[in-house]
Amino acid sequence: MPGQYSPQKLHEQILKTLTPRCRYDESQPLEAWQARARKRLGDLLGLSAIPKGEIKPQIEWQKEEEAFYETRFSLNTEPGYDSPMHLLLPKSRKKPPVVICVQGHSTGMHISLGRPKFEGDAEDIAGDRDCALQAIRQGYAALTIEQRAFGECGGDEKGPRCAQPAATALMLGRTLIGERVHDIMCAIDMLKAGYFDVDASRIAITGNSGGGTASIYAAAMDPRLSASMPSCAFTSFYASIGVSLHCMCNYIPGIARDFDMGDLCALIAPRPLVLIAAEKDKSFPLTQAKEQFALIQRAYDGLKATGKCRLIAAPGGHRYYADLAWPAFNEITGWNKA
Repeated sequence: MPGQYSPQKLHEQILKTLTPRCRYDESQPLEAWQARARKRLGDLLGLSAIPKGEIKPQIEWQKEEEAFYETRFSLNTEPGYDSPMHLLLPKSRKKPPVVICVQGHSTGMHISLGRPKFEGDAEDIAGDRDCALQAIRQGYAALTIEQRAFGECGGDEKGPRCAQPAATALMLGRTLIGERVHDIMCAIDMLKAGYFDVDASRIAITGNSGGGTASIYAAAMDPRLSASMPSCAFTSFYASIGVSLHCMCNYIPGIARDFDMGDLCALIAPRPLVLIAAEKDKSFPLTQAKEQFALIQRAYDGLKATGKCRLIAAPGGHRYYADLAWPAFNEITGWNKA
């Protein structure tokens, strides 16, 4: 009978019953667990195999829009690789906090900027995926980063091209998601160095789907990210990339042996965390998101930061939810008031 001896069935059964080795068990101080778990996560992502380049923005152009000033630049995040970025500074506020906006699987970061280039872009934007413009309306600066294998960094008008670079990265002891996290961390280095007039003590990150995935991993790895707001990217590994084939960039060798997604987000505690999950999102099911959220709550409770994490159940499908996300973000960060 075809499929009778499917290895996938075996893999799913193992994954469903697996208890991650790095799960916090309350037998040690939470901060000590976070330090050890973060080191392990960095090893799994292959971050030590990625050298840093010259963290100095190479400005291409600047212009003024009605509500903000915009700078287009590239950042040499590692030797031989330049990451294109846009920084939007609101006119309504001096030295604003910064929200890093990482676009999900799409034709590129121009979606975050609300600027359709290709067929289907307008539909993507209509799903509240223009998060850079949303950040500006909230009074924050917005930094868009083109994720590797997306848009200008290896994608095309049909979308991302992740499979080959993700597979090749594995041959080099890296992962594609690790490279994306590396670029985000380099952008934080740049902001902290004072190249732009922003409040570099308050840097958040947000994104939908693949951008939400990058938001989770980056915030888990880098405590300099003061807050994180992933949308439609959080559930269990089993319920998402375990039982259905997602993009190759989601797969990290050995990740499930050490972590589930709730364990990753526990590394963000006690910093503000808003997780958006959707009732009709088949890619990242809400039921398992609620189960994983219990792991996160335990970490936040342990650091006396219970009110700083929130899971919001949206009524629709796989998209961003601006009307739900930003009020929750503003409430638990208070950044819109100071």
